Amino acid sequence: MSEKLTNITAFILLLVMFGSAFSSYREDSTTMDELSHIPAGYSYLSQKDFRINPEHPPLIKDLAAFPLLFLDLNFSSDSHSWTTNVNDQWVFGWEFLYNIGNNPDQIMFWARLPMVFILVFLGWFLFWWTKREFGKQTAIFVLTLFSFSPNFLAHGRLVTTDVGATLGFVLATYFWLRFIKNPSKKNIIIAGLILGLCLLFKFSLILLVPFFGIITIVFAILKKQSVLKYVALSILAGIIGIIFVILPIYQLHVLNYPLEKQLSDTKTILESSPLGPLKDLCIFMADKPILRPLAHYLLGLLMATQRTAFGNTVYFMGMVSASGWWYYFPVVYFLKVPLSFHILTLISLLLISVLVKKPFWINTKERIKKCILDNFTAFSMLVFLLIYWITSISGNLNIGVRHILPVFPFTYILVALGLNSAIKEIKKPVFKKAGISLILMLLFWYVFSSLNVYPFYLSYFNEIASGPDNGYKYVVDSNYDWGQDLKRLTRWLKENNIEKIKVDYFGGGDLAYYLGDKWERFDPLQGPQKGWLAVSIGQLQGGRGNPVPGFEQPSGYYRWLNKYTPVARAGKSIFIYHID
Repeated sequence: MSEKLTNITAFILLLVMFGSAFSSYREDSTTMDELSHIPAGYSYLSQKDFRINPEHPPLIKDLAAFPLLFLDLNFSSDSHSWTTNVNDQWVFGWEFLYNIGNNPDQIMFWARLPMVFILVFLGWFLFWWTKREFGKQTAIFVLTLFSFSPNFLAHGRLVTTDVGATLGFVLATYFWLRFIKNPSKKNIIIAGLILGLCLLFKFSLILLVPFFGIITIVFAILKKQSVLKYVALSILAGIIGIIFVILPIYQLHVLNYPLEKQLSDTKTILESSPLGPLKDLCIFMADKPILRPLAHYLLGLLMATQRTAFGNTVYFMGMVSASGWWYYFPVVYFLKVPLSFHILTLISLLLISVLVKKPFWINTKERIKKCILDNFTAFSMLVFLLIYWITSISGNLNIGVRHILPVFPFTYILVALGLNSAIKEIKKPVFKKAGISLILMLLFWYVFSSLNVYPFYLSYFNEIASGPDNGYKYVVDSNYDWGQDLKRLTRWLKENNIEKIKVDYFGGGDLAYYLGDKWERFDPLQGPQKGWLAVSIGQLQGGRGNPVPGFEQPSGYYRWLNKYTPVARAGKSIFIYHID
């Protein structure tokens, strides 16, 4: 494939991805996290005040809110959720979107658009890096996997930090590898600046610190360079990122955040934190003019760490728990990633194992050393995958495949490299042709799986889970039902002339805004009631699941609904019943 044809193909793939993401998000209602993120971002830019949603860094929310500055929006500066309450993000978000005269659909349209550009930029950078490092065919293969990924299409349209975090890991890794392979002054400075920038996308990017530490030390040892020199240069790069990126950006965001309010909010938020010394340090710095930006960054990091440790109440494979399961993310990855990609992964692993021609016990040390040095970029990606998977499995915050999106790009690249290497080693033309044909068939299946679920990307599940219509039986929350179908419920009521319906809804939409006087809130503890009923599937499954031992919250309160069959669905995630 020529350079020109490669670039044209990449442009078409990215254009299709942009079109799929853009056209599908317009019908989605406000999802749960968007209710917090969008108003928070607008408050940062318009007020220069970071009191709302500090558990996520500001940059992704800033980008989403930037177009909103050109709209004539009202701001609830006199609300208790802003003036006196502590991080009252959900009430503040609801007021901003629905209660002070703003148009939520207009806000959602413009806030989501920058997210799609971030998604497309991630795709372009992934293609550019892969082509530069591994060749044109591998780059096109990887970009195809990325552009038709149901999970990236699902979350790359929404104002959340997960795709931004993925971009951060990819971007920072590229520039860090460039630095350790050639530790010039320019590369050190750029690596530090990019690291600081990416640490402002999501707090999970703090994992870059141990990741970069490991690959830097390994590289120095294998290259017989001074480890101390590389460690010192790495620390220097980190200091550059803190001083020239994190510090000034956080300073701008707390410019109008009163010192006394920042201190009192910090004390309240960290009141129950088990992280004693760091908690005390954060409180100490909170009202010091020079240190307060770092204090606020540390506050968010502590909040994110604490939430990951404490978990969240979720439904998973018939169970309900807040403490998490170690196998949650492996199972969700298995069910939410297209089956064709799992087969491609398996083929890649099998073929690579066949390529190992010598027994592993012959010259093992030297062979491993040479293999790592010859394939250091791929080795680094593998190290990242191990770190991220171990961290994800050991955490208790089990709320969606979106939290493991950062493993996808490097997995795509490694699978593509394995397939490409194996195909090159096949000598007989007939077997080579058969291998290429099989890979292409699986790739077409992968693309079809994505196209077939449009526009319901958020509810995508593969054939192992019996598809998008049945995935909710295994897991919900942001894997399936995040409140995205409220506008579709509104349309269904209008099309079917329904005058009144009871609703149990989960999400960022406002029932009164969209349904007017056609709804009333439903309490499942009251049991069956005659008439129309709409239930978010996340609420339904949470009320059907069995609590794990030690989980004492109410459970089983929706099992009475098992004997009724839904007469319709709004989108994929809201079940509609008629009870006689």
